[in-house]
Amino acid sequence: MESISIVVFGAVALSVVMSVVFLLSRGSAYDQIGQGGLSRDSDASDWASAPTLSSPAGRGEQEREIRQMLSARNERLKRSGKPALDIDAELARLLAPQPGTHDAGLVEEVRQLVRARNERRARKGMQELDVEEEIRRTLQELDP
Repeated sequence: MESISIVVFGAVALSVVMSVVFLLSRGSAYDQIGQGGLSRDSDASDWASAPTLSSPAGRGEQEREIRQMLSARNERLKRSGKPALDIDAELARLLAPQPGTHDAGLVEEVRQLVRARNERRARKGMQELDVEEEIRRTLQELDP
């Protein structure tokens, strides 16, 4: 009985010592709150290095994800006895530029251009142009 109590107290003492060592050697979990990511191991730089949608890598990633979703939809349709989708045709339809829509970056550039034009007109004493109407007109000129 005496040897069991020595083992139990020794194990407890060792665990207390190890707990104190771990507590002192590791930073606080509260220090990592708000540093990005969903886990402690993730790094915020992983999000910053993701390709933008307008880059070729971003468009390729977008195409792969859409193709994956279409494949899953196609499998569900097949299981329910409905005709299968033509994945390539559906992908082309989804990725085709919609008429009358423009990239948000292009719209913002045109907005800045119109504002600069209005500032020049104001300095000359001319009447300022309606910003939204000028954006619409300029984008229509850019459309082929």
